[in-house]
Amino acid sequence: MAIRTAEDYRAQLQALLPPGPAWDREFNPGLDSLLQVAADLLAREDARAADLLAESNPYTVRELVPDWERVMHLPDPCLGESPKFEDRQLAVRRRLIEAGGQSPAYFVDLAVSQGYSGARVIEHRAPRFGRARFGLGHFGTWSAQFMWTLDTGPRRRLGRRFGAAYFGEQFGGNPSGALECALRRSAPAHAIEYIKYGN
Repeated sequence: MAIRTAEDYRAQLQALLPPGPAWDREFNPGLDSLLQVAADLLAREDARAADLLAESNPYTVRELVPDWERVMHLPDPCLGESPKFEDRQLAVRRRLIEAGGQSPAYFVDLAVSQGYSGARVIEHRAPRFGRARFGLGHFGTWSAQFMWTLDTGPRRRLGRRFGAAYFGEQFGGNPSGALECALRRSAPAHAIEYIKYGN
């Protein structure tokens, strides 16, 4: 959608003036200032209409995030007491488009959305006749059929550690609390899930 400027509207208003000496700018010097005020108002309304269109899209919403949160019962408790604005925007988008799931791909997507681009799910296998091999390091137990591990891959850049933390951050704090909370909330009730953080 093209947003017209005040100059565009002023030229359009001047072109729409009726003919005659009453509308001649030479005889009526206040006409220019009147057209400029009307053009500024129309340009402002045009810009706000474009903003309204952007606010109806969950990918570009900014001003109406609190209203979206009220309707969707957000902010998500997994984001903590005072989440960043970008995280609140992401939570609105996820709540609108997310269908949920319990497949490994769903949990990988959940980790990727939290900033772990190299995430993968490791499914553990219970020992079964014909599949178990003597001498394997991770032979497993019968409860292993309900276990799986989310390997996050490389450490996130915003990790709070020496040389990477900035003033005001809690040193040694875990930046992955949101991932752990979301993972535990979405995991199947019978599953035993682990998270393996990379270096």
